[in-house]
Amino acid sequence: MSFSSILYEKLDTIGRITLNRPDVLNAYSVQMRDELHEVLQAVLDDDEVLVLIIRGAGRAFCAGADLREFGSAPSPVAARHVRFARDVWARLHALPRPTIMQLHGYVFGSGLEMALFGTFRIAAEGTLFRLPEVQLGMVPAAGGTQTLPRLVSAGAALELLLTGRQFDTAEASRLGILTRVVPGDALETEVLGLAASLAALNPALVTAVIRAVREGSELPMPQALELENRLASSVQAGRSSNGDS
Repeated sequence: MSFSSILYEKLDTIGRITLNRPDVLNAYSVQMRDELHEVLQAVLDDDEVLVLIIRGAGRAFCAGADLREFGSAPSPVAARHVRFARDVWARLHALPRPTIMQLHGYVFGSGLEMALFGTFRIAAEGTLFRLPEVQLGMVPAAGGTQTLPRLVSAGAALELLLTGRQFDTAEASRLGILTRVVPGDALETEVLGLAASLAALNPALVTAVIRAVREGSELPMPQALELENRLASSVQAGRSSNGDS
């Protein structure tokens, strides 16, 4: 698969997407949206890919929306609608396999909202985060108002969303946004190590646990426990049919 704003490669059973606009800190554009939409569908259709990594080339993961597109649009609202006409965020959320967000440099706006859809977020020391949309006159409508409060308290989410202030890895870890923080020179090794350990697990079991957590969190406890039991029984039935003990 050939793209101009992203790179995609398969490392055995690990898929890896690299946001590849380093000259503009991997700013999220219409083209990047379209290419991510396409490659995520390809990942979804590829049973060989058991874990997905998303990272950024150069000095940043993603510094937010490409402001040059705002300048050519009738309004910021219209520009945002164009960028999100293809729902990359829903596709990320729907992936039944673990997604590891490899974060460094700047993780701002749409970049942070993308990262919040990951199963895991591993950041290099010194990474900076920010959600500036409200300061630009917009609702953070790439999922930020929904994903962030599922990771941190409602009060903390509102403070970050409404002030748009910058925060660092120490605060992101304290709030529960990050899975791990590692030295910059150890970031890729850490991410690949986690990906390899996840890829070694029973894929059906991994998918069941992801579904139980995601779907169960939206249900009352009795229904959530019923979902958990159904998923556990399904995995066990699959093992039995394959002759596993």
